[in-house]
Amino acid sequence: MQPFELSLAEAARALRARELSPVELTESVLARIGAVDGRLRAYATVAADAATAAAVRAEREISETGPRSPLHGIPMGLKDLIDAAGLPTTASSDVRAGHIADHDSQVAARLKAAGAVLLGKTHTHEFAYGLTTPQTSNAWDQSRVAGGSSGGSAVAVAAGEATFALGTDTGGSIRVPAALNGVVGLKPTYGLVSRSGVTSLSWSLDHVGPLTRSATDAALVLAATAGYDPRDPASVSGPPLDVTGSGDLKGLRVGIPRNHFFDRVSPEVEEAVRRAIERLTELGAKLVEVEIPMARYIQAIQWGLMVPEATAYHERSLRAVPDLYTPDVRALLEAGELTSAGDYLRAQRARTMMRDDWARMFGGIDVLAAPTVPMTAAKSGQDTVEWADGTVEAVSDSYVRLSAPANITGVPALTLPVGHDHAGLPIGMQLMARPFRDATVLRVGRVYEEAAADVGRIAPVAA
Repeated sequence: MQPFELSLAEAARALRARELSPVELTESVLARIGAVDGRLRAYATVAADAATAAAVRAEREISETGPRSPLHGIPMGLKDLIDAAGLPTTASSDVRAGHIADHDSQVAARLKAAGAVLLGKTHTHEFAYGLTTPQTSNAWDQSRVAGGSSGGSAVAVAAGEATFALGTDTGGSIRVPAALNGVVGLKPTYGLVSRSGVTSLSWSLDHVGPLTRSATDAALVLAATAGYDPRDPASVSGPPLDVTGSGDLKGLRVGIPRNHFFDRVSPEVEEAVRRAIERLTELGAKLVEVEIPMARYIQAIQWGLMVPEATAYHERSLRAVPDLYTPDVRALLEAGELTSAGDYLRAQRARTMMRDDWARMFGGIDVLAAPTVPMTAAKSGQDTVEWADGTVEAVSDSYVRLSAPANITGVPALTLPVGHDHAGLPIGMQLMARPFRDATVLRVGRVYEEAAADVGRIAPVAA
């Protein structure tokens, strides 16, 4: 096994045991980027010299005093919405051409303090306003979409171009590309990870979180990045993160949705997810059927919040340089100008009602298990999907449909790979819990992974 193939936990153990150095690990990952990123285009910017210098410092520090965290000396990528001092933050848009960050975002500063090695910035759908990341190719099939908007981060982790990465999630933008590329993605509880220094899509829906090769790795990154930040008005201090515990799930109540989450889902996705849920019962979990409240209003609430908030953020640049936006993003931003204050306030009221109803639902269960996305990665350029009932749905609407509820309600949501379809494309299962029970979804994911085969496998991208 090459160093770039190691998970974060495996690499941290090797560094701690002095079986591998940060320089060797970073050079291996940089070589992997050089070998495959010309085809995958996961990165907007690669800072190879700075990464090597950081790895040299980490090697010296670990040699002198030992690692100061499990992330010390570990190479990682940041979505190109997240400021890192001295590097561009372009949001994969011509609107931001030439922009260089003056300061680290809070999450970049926390990762730097933990000793992580920044490789560069990963591509996003322009300003995170889309679910495909069109400039990036899927790690498992380059003719298919990477998913978005954190497509570059997901592909980098899946292909061995980063040991872990950070993304953002407003309607599924961590979990969708993670599921489509066969990696783990965590959208933490709203406010648990600071968004200061992170370009916003929708203030009341935005989250920052990790993309990794295992739930254990995601827990390590969350522990390093979570924490109160007075610069983020939504920031909160959560409970200590503890994902330890027994290797079974005895007594855990797993909610199985009767509605919404298995509606208009491909047969292969449904089969793989239900098989994974059955594995949870073999590990001791008890299944409880639940009704998803306000399911018919999910799309209206998501768009009713996100569209006007995004347009408000971009108001000045949309008027000054409208032609620099890509057509799909410009159309969405212009549509937001037509949203009334009444529509926005009704969406906020409906969100409050939905949060309350979901809190009552979680009173009877510990986690909710469901597909992350209703189908595997679509072909690049495919605009719509036709379901068995004759319904025609936009690909982006399809991908956001199952992930949006966790953004609206702010609950933690973890996706992990649970199989492949007939074409070898990854399938993801989503685990959700009540707010600040991030440790619960991570522990369930870890226990599932320990019982499953083939966890953390790198996508078969030929060098």
